[in-house]
Amino acid sequence: MRFTIFSTALIALFILGFTPAQPFMEPANTKAPWVFIGDKNVGFGVDHDVIHTGNRKDDFRQLKIKVTDGPLKIYDLKIHFDRGGVQDVPVRKTIRQGGESRVIDLEGGLRHLQKIEFWYETKGFARGKSRVALWGRK
Repeated sequence: MRFTIFSTALIALFILGFTPAQPFMEPANTKAPWVFIGDKNVGFGVDHDVIHTGNRKDDFRQLKIKVTDGPLKIYDLKIHFDRGGVQDVPVRKTIRQGGESRVIDLEGGLRHLQKIEFWYETKGFARGKSRVALWGRK
């Protein structure tokens, strides 16, 4: 019996000795902040435009589009990378004024951008104009 109490106490001390005082928790904000990359004012109708990002020194893992000054229906994005390659992203969504697209993960992780092409429509909206802003995150 004496051996059982001793071994139980020893096991308890062993377990408690290797248990951290506080459980490991990741910080609430583990992702980098969103960084403004560029924007484009777009006019009435169905059209295609480009946001050039070639001089930007930062690399990104994720992108998103924010729309102001009026709603915008975005059909498709083509993300051109600095060292070649294009990622085609079908969006096919109407983004309301003040809204934003889903987060777009870039293929290959951290990438340097050259330009973003996008096809859109403002036809049928009140003023027919929108501002499209491109944001990125590492």
